[in-house]
Amino acid sequence: MKTIGHISFKSLVFAALAMLCTLSAKAQMTDNGYANIDWQYNFPVSNAFTDRSSGWGMNFDGGYFLTENWGIGAFLSYHTNHEYVPRQTITAGSASLTTDQQHSAFQLPFGLETRYAWNRGSAFQPYVGLKAGAQYTRLSSTFNIFEQEDKSWGFYVSPEVGINIFPWAYGPGLHIAAYYSHATNRGEVMQCGISGLNNIGLRVGISF
Repeated sequence: MKTIGHISFKSLVFAALAMLCTLSAKAQMTDNGYANIDWQYNFPVSNAFTDRSSGWGMNFDGGYFLTENWGIGAFLSYHTNHEYVPRQTITAGSASLTTDQQHSAFQLPFGLETRYAWNRGSAFQPYVGLKAGAQYTRLSSTFNIFEQEDKSWGFYVSPEVGINIFPWAYGPGLHIAAYYSHATNRGEVMQCGISGLNNIGLRVGISF
């Protein structure tokens, strides 16, 4: 099952990249399309399961400007946060287990986005945006040679502020953005769980 899930995830990322390449080509031809490919770093907020910041994530988005300033599009991103839990005794009914753990929280949001940009056509193009859609989450705890996991789906929303910088008349530019995200996912692993996932993060990447 893990192999099938891994292959499916690779296929999903490949499809997103193909979509962005198409959008970026259109953007260069018409000046109305946009696309970003980013590395992202996030800081979990009020997350007792994994509270360590992480740079294990990427973001892909692209769209089309319907007016001079307002555009709509689609996005897909993923992120994983880890936390080491020192050795402790966990009791469930009459059974108990003493072990250390490695907690991991994988998040995969995707959906639609809208943005409002200023100074389009110039070297510096700031914008504000909003992403909304669904999020798949996998919580896992690895201990000894075993692993316990919990998977869930939830609603995802994320406001974003950023800037696209184009130092050359032709070719890609630099994308920088800050975001906050909230998802309604719930789950519990090894008597430690979540009721909603919140993150503050930074994205740096290529803009088309």
